[in-house]
Amino acid sequence: MARDTSRDRLARVGRTLGAYVALTKPRIIELLLVTTVPTMVLAARGLPSLTLVLATLVGGTAAAGSANTLNCVLDRDIDSVMNRTRRRPLVTGEISPRAGVIFGLVLGAAAVAWFALLVNVVSAVLALAAILLYVVGYTMLLKRRTPQNIVWGGVAGCMPVLIGWSAVTGSVAWAPVALFAVVFFWTPPHYWPLSMKFRRDYATAGVPMLPVVAGDVRVAVEMMGYTVAMVAASLALVPLAGMSWVYALAAGALGAWFGGHVVALWVRARRPGRAKLGEMRVFHHSITYLTLLFVAVAVDPFLPV
Repeated sequence: MARDTSRDRLARVGRTLGAYVALTKPRIIELLLVTTVPTMVLAARGLPSLTLVLATLVGGTAAAGSANTLNCVLDRDIDSVMNRTRRRPLVTGEISPRAGVIFGLVLGAAAVAWFALLVNVVSAVLALAAILLYVVGYTMLLKRRTPQNIVWGGVAGCMPVLIGWSAVTGSVAWAPVALFAVVFFWTPPHYWPLSMKFRRDYATAGVPMLPVVAGDVRVAVEMMGYTVAMVAASLALVPLAGMSWVYALAAGALGAWFGGHVVALWVRARRPGRAKLGEMRVFHHSITYLTLLFVAVAVDPFLPV
């Protein structure tokens, strides 16, 4: 009997820990970190210190986890009416709002202190700015008020490249600004396809994502505009960071590949009798695009060209 009680207790602890991890939205953090390490490699023009990389990744994970947790606390009313999010821990009651706030604030404070002590003050300030931009700028001010919420709210998701660069150099330069622009312009064509797929959820929750308040054709047209700007920003890195022709070719090819999928989405959106819009295909391809582009960023400093 005692053994069963111990097992039950361990199971409860495991479920609780899993719930707290879920609050941090690990899949989003994973995508953010994909941009951090290549930026550090570019800043160092080679392999940066492994200790510095690990310290930056730990701090970045804590900062993003803090922002995502506080976002879950503030959006729990929205999450409860959306099919995609109604199983989040704050909605199911696995974690109380008070516990969520404490967890989020502790993570944020720990992240800023970690950066200040083990990386540098510039990175600490940028990490704090990223948390505030996501929690206050996006979640509290923009998300429920404007169809451009994800555009300007996406600035927080661009901060890891600045943090990664500053972790190595102690400052910010034009090269990471170009990478910042890549992620900034990438965010709408990445997120709007997901909003298209779940537009009913967002409409029910009263969140005016662009696909909720505008037709598919307009959304696709805006996605094409942001994609062009994204590719231009990726190519601007060539003169700003002294990238090789290999990176330039990769950036151009990847941009053309992803741009082709966005154009295909626009073509399908103009056909009233279309069977499927294929928005989730564009969503998944956007992740592939960003990952491969930053792989090219990381590889380029090692090329003998």
